[in-house]
Amino acid sequence: MHKRKNQKAVILITGLSLAMLALAIVCLSIGGMSIPLKETILSLIGKNEAASDLIIMQFRLPRILAAILIGAALAVAGAILQGVIRNPLASPDLLGVTGGASVTVVAFMTLFTGYSVHWVPFIAVAGAILTASINYALAWKNGISPFRLVLIGIGISTAMGALTMFLLISGPAYLAAQVLNWMTGSIYGTSWKYIGALWPWVAVFIPLSILYAKELNVQSLGEATAIGLGSRLQISRMVLLFYSVALAGAAVGVAGMISFIGLLAPHMARRLIGNSYKLVIPVSALLGAMILLLADLAGRMLFQPLDIPAGVFTAGVGAPFFMYLLFKRKAVG
Repeated sequence: MHKRKNQKAVILITGLSLAMLALAIVCLSIGGMSIPLKETILSLIGKNEAASDLIIMQFRLPRILAAILIGAALAVAGAILQGVIRNPLASPDLLGVTGGASVTVVAFMTLFTGYSVHWVPFIAVAGAILTASINYALAWKNGISPFRLVLIGIGISTAMGALTMFLLISGPAYLAAQVLNWMTGSIYGTSWKYIGALWPWVAVFIPLSILYAKELNVQSLGEATAIGLGSRLQISRMVLLFYSVALAGAAVGVAGMISFIGLLAPHMARRLIGNSYKLVIPVSALLGAMILLLADLAGRMLFQPLDIPAGVFTAGVGAPFFMYLLFKRKAVG
């Protein structure tokens, strides 16, 4: 039984990886100028001598890699939060994490000019950690209650949204369009320097999350059972929340407020692979990457010559899905 489950997991993860690779190659080929798949593949292996090589390697490939990294980071951040809070409606947006990251980046953009993009993920993560710490402190009462975390997170998220708008209105007018575009969740214009700023966060914290997945499995059984099994509950929650905050903050720092991937991908992963977080986390990462690739492709192609932010499409799909889950839980309850 266990062997069959492992085989299913290997087949699923391999299949999703190949599907993501195929989707990425298609996204590289499609755009304002369509490029034959053969030329795209030759560019990826360094043997394309046509003019299309510049378009693929300098303009499209960084954008595609950004979509993969950001989608994976947000999906894993959401999976961790859903495990810690034991609530399938939890996501970085709900706990104020993305709001805190957003407001610090907007403040940074407003106050400083000529900054290096490598600082932006650090600034975003610092803001996300600050708001998560405030949430954690306010929710503490002889330990952390997941219910209090959610309630206080909603309040913090609202406050961060108001503060972001205040900074936007009071800041220089020439920054307004840039910041507004970033806030809607756009990976338009992503260059290699953004990839360099983002990939270390993903490369460090997603593997750490997988290594810590056993603790998430224990916590999903409930507080009493987790403590009975020897879990250091509060320390583990703090570590897991830090991983989630770091991933979500780094993603927001590069792409802005891309919502609902942290809600959608873990749900889809659990449907496909079950409830073991050792499998849910990598499957969520692959699904999150594919969701953002599709959203960005839709933004590029459906309203040409306009380039619609990917966050518009993730919100358009995610919001109805959130309402569906809400009413489903209400009906069950």
